[in-house]
Amino acid sequence: MFPSRFHDRPHVSTRQYARLVRDWVAAIGLDPSGYGTLSLRRTKAALIYRKTGNLRAVQLLLGHTKVDSTVRYLGVELEDALSIAEKIDI
Repeated sequence: MFPSRFHDRPHVSTRQYARLVRDWVAAIGLDPSGYGTLSLRRTKAALIYRKTGNLRAVQLLLGHTKVDSTVRYLGVELEDALSIAEKIDI
């Protein structure tokens, strides 16, 4: 994901990334126990979906092979899906 500060390791480990997120959250005065790498990933995806309504774009950004996975990941409800469908005329 990110380059490592050590030359023999090409990337930051998942654990190190989690520590960085914890430290960043604490540095801005929030409780680190309420935030993590997964919650940040999910929040970003949810914000993109809410703003665009484009499940396919979110699916690609998350790297999901099936849109069903994205729907479950975001917790898209039937009302959301119907609302989007009604906005599109065929």
